[in-house]
Amino acid sequence: MAKKAVVLLSGGVDSTTVLAIAQSQGYDVYTMSFRYGQRHVLELDCAKQISEKMGAKKHVIVDIDLRAFGGSALTDDIDVPKERSDQEIGTGIPITYVPARNTIFLSFALAWAETLETDTIFIGVNALDYSGYPDCRPEYIEAYKQMANLATKAGVEGITELKIQTPLISMTKAQIMRKGAELGVDYGLTLSCYDPDSQGRACGACDSCLLRIKGFEEAGIADPTVYRT
Repeated sequence: MAKKAVVLLSGGVDSTTVLAIAQSQGYDVYTMSFRYGQRHVLELDCAKQISEKMGAKKHVIVDIDLRAFGGSALTDDIDVPKERSDQEIGTGIPITYVPARNTIFLSFALAWAETLETDTIFIGVNALDYSGYPDCRPEYIEAYKQMANLATKAGVEGITELKIQTPLISMTKAQIMRKGAELGVDYGLTLSCYDPDSQGRACGACDSCLLRIKGFEEAGIADPTVYRT
């Protein structure tokens, strides 16, 4: 019987690469995305298409409303920063950080994993090209895993120990893209931009776009992204 894993899938480069890695390790993948009040939901269309084309066993989109709290350029009426330098991107916690987002997402994934009777969750967090997000660090993932094993029936009864797989945690964006290319990922299906237009064209200037552009350049891989400028 094939192993099962829940994969958090945003529709971007990192999570799509993680999906391919999970499949390469022999997992049947169950993908989870969120309509959480983000600036645009085009990424959800990408996530659905990616799940279908890559053969996920099931794809779910969970509805939650983080706009009720705001506090981020992705969930509030705050401008997305543009044209920041590498130094600026790598310094401090940016306004695109969504408070507690990965904690919330992992909690939903944990609930589904327990229902599916699997002990494995994959998430595409990265501690190098991560734009300063505190919930992308190894120490956060380890702390969450410890909490999860105290908070679930399976953990308390000793049936299984939850594993949170973070295969990209110490990779550069270029290394991630090379790994994905090696596994046959079609990055033309993905969307990374924080502020795309209504046609799905990336802005080419937000932190996420700049990291994506840099990653493709350093990986020596043609960038299939459609930019509006």
